[in-house]
Amino acid sequence: MTRIAFLPLALAAAPLHAQAALPPAQDLNQLEQIVVTTLGADVGQPGGPLAPIDRRMRLAACPIGIQVDPPTAGAVTVRCTTAGWRLRVPLMRANMVSVGGAQSYGDRPMAARADIRKGDPVQLIAQGQSYSISVDAMAMEDANIGGRIRVSAASKPGTLFAEVIDVGRVRLIGFK
Repeated sequence: MTRIAFLPLALAAAPLHAQAALPPAQDLNQLEQIVVTTLGADVGQPGGPLAPIDRRMRLAACPIGIQVDPPTAGAVTVRCTTAGWRLRVPLMRANMVSVGGAQSYGDRPMAARADIRKGDPVQLIAQGQSYSISVDAMAMEDANIGGRIRVSAASKPGTLFAEVIDVGRVRLIGFK
């Protein structure tokens, strides 16, 4: 009978032991402070991060040298090559304003503004399980993330159809 009573206790302790075995995590407050310091603008200010870094993430601790790349396509890339992770942080544009917690762009609400606009340069990506190829292209119409647009690749004449996956980034349809 003692064994039966002990079994639920042993099973309840197992998840606690599994959590203790996780590797150390990157301090996201420290990571956000590095980004803010590098950019010279606080969260929600023009030139700074659009929003705080999502605290639900768990990144492996970076033992040396967190790198913040220069801004491109409305975001900065923060990476740790030793731990093998990278994170894109969207930036607040100069003509964006925050009104009561909602973002707007100039005098239009953010929902009315396309994430990619006709004529914008985009990175066209074709990706498989073991490869990723990207080329420069130009958007031929407006679209939001998740939408589909026509793009024109600089290296190939004609029109291709792509899915918008991020600001300035589209994925060739049929490659996932």
